[in-house]
Amino acid sequence: MRRKQNLGRKHIERTRKRTPVRVFALSDSASLGTLRYGHMVFRAALGGRGVRTVKREGDGAAPLGSWPILWAYYRPDKVRHPKTGIPLHPIRQDAGWCDEPEDRNYNRPVGLPYKASAERLWRDDGLYDLVVVIDYNLRSRSKGRGSAIFMHAAHPAWDPTAGCIAISLGHLRQLLAALRPRTSVAVGKNLPQRPQRGRRGLR
Repeated sequence: MRRKQNLGRKHIERTRKRTPVRVFALSDSASLGTLRYGHMVFRAALGGRGVRTVKREGDGAAPLGSWPILWAYYRPDKVRHPKTGIPLHPIRQDAGWCDEPEDRNYNRPVGLPYKASAERLWRDDGLYDLVVVIDYNLRSRSKGRGSAIFMHAAHPAWDPTAGCIAISLGHLRQLLAALRPRTSVAVGKNLPQRPQRGRRGLR
């Protein structure tokens, strides 16, 4: 009996690893949408220019497609060490992310100050207190196809992002606790149906 239970748990774990985090924009040009993972259904903010199949650096759109989740960052001075099944790293005060397409470290983490344009990860607005790094244009890069596409905490007013996926900090903590290695995130357009509100639903 114990062996069957262990096999059952392993099967469930493998299935969860193959289940992507799904993000749907409310329409092709909407900057709001819904994130779904397992039983979790969360409100999400997306790029101000909606979701695009072909993304360019600085276009303000979220990219359409599916990519592996790689690792997460957290602000150790503001956020307790979060529980998660993916690699986790504290953000350093000199942490940056290069967004200059002509630079050899384009769409790579860099130390600040940096010789080329780079976004600061140690922010005062709280949006990067928790950050999930996805493999969009990262391990295999194309110049100018977009950089620093993360999942991060949403603005209190649910302002559009510059192309990232944003959910509330509390929901991001819940999502991190559920993530396992080899999980991916899939971003699409047009919700197939109106999401239901529930105890863990949209807020």
